[in-house]
Amino acid sequence: MPGLTAPSDYNQDPPRHPQLLVNSKEPFNAEPHRTALVSSYITPVEFFYKRNHGPVPIVDDIDNYNVFISGLIENPKGLYMKDIRKLPKYNVTATLQCAGNRRTAMSKTKMVKGVGWDISAIGNAVWAGAKLADALELVGIPKCSHVTPSGGKHVEFVSIDKCKEENGGPYKASIPLCQATNPEADVLLAYEMNGETLERDHGYPLRVIVPGVIGARSVKWLDSINIIAKECQGFFMQKDYKMFPPSVNWDNIDWSTRRPQMDFPIQCAIGSLEDVNKLVEPGKVTIKGYAVSGGGRGIERVDVSIDGGKTWFEASKSQKASTTPYISDDENSDKWAWVLFEAEADISRRTEIVAKAVDIAGNVQPENVEFIWNVRGILNTSWHRVHIEIVR
Repeated sequence: MPGLTAPSDYNQDPPRHPQLLVNSKEPFNAEPHRTALVSSYITPVEFFYKRNHGPVPIVDDIDNYNVFISGLIENPKGLYMKDIRKLPKYNVTATLQCAGNRRTAMSKTKMVKGVGWDISAIGNAVWAGAKLADALELVGIPKCSHVTPSGGKHVEFVSIDKCKEENGGPYKASIPLCQATNPEADVLLAYEMNGETLERDHGYPLRVIVPGVIGARSVKWLDSINIIAKECQGFFMQKDYKMFPPSVNWDNIDWSTRRPQMDFPIQCAIGSLEDVNKLVEPGKVTIKGYAVSGGGRGIERVDVSIDGGKTWFEASKSQKASTTPYISDDENSDKWAWVLFEAEADISRRTEIVAKAVDIAGNVQPENVEFIWNVRGILNTSWHRVHIEIVR
């Protein structure tokens, strides 16, 4: 498209922070160390996980860059950045999480296919841009629409990048029209992240942010928007990012039997401790981590155990830098964002520390990964466990 090109190799990829843990070089996929991740409510851009499926696109003429909206509508229209910036600007604090977060731990039960993420394929940022609902009004789609007069029920986002899974074609995904046109869903055409212009790894010049939904639907390097009758038929909607039962393997998988994953489930993880930790002597241990649930569901509590799950106590929770206590359904809370939790415990012997979260709908993390193991290794939301050893 004018102004935005997709390289065929990785020679022009941007530089990255040297402390990132690289899980794949080409395409580049990396996450921060877990201790860096939980050190701040807003994840610094350089430590926000990088999830790519091909070489990072390049903007060569920002003035000519535009996103064309077409499909089952009467008035197709191309929007330039100046048009998008004229729309009301919104700031939305939202956590993005790769569906494969914590996949490495799932592989320990039984091997799965996919990038081997630890617990940091997740981040919380302040995204800024125009609401998609406002942009769609420019092409004649009213707010809170469920269908267009021509039968459009879904909004498809098409990137400019080149993915091997699409045989060199672009990445694409879709969301229902009723979500796209609902201002309360806070779906953004974002051009800023944490108060700065988007960086190339995170979708410059324009990306979609779909809060509360797996990161795979927040398409980067936006090329076009299509109003379609059925959900996107691309690879990443139809043959990836679907949740199968443990009985399904690569010999009997039938992708058509499952819907594309959208909202992510309740999730929490401990970030202040490694999988195995050695203490020189017994004493106090600080337990910090994150907890988040999809669909805008707040976190009701985070439970911590220092005896492998036999007994539990509640951790404190916080958002922002405020001293005001976090309340899960308060209007001043960031409904799309994680909470950070913290607890202290006296450790006197070798043990297992466990964390699990509960959201305002009463959803709780499953105890064991075996119960939710799936062939693609997505949505590992089992109790997060770390081990403590006393070295005398």
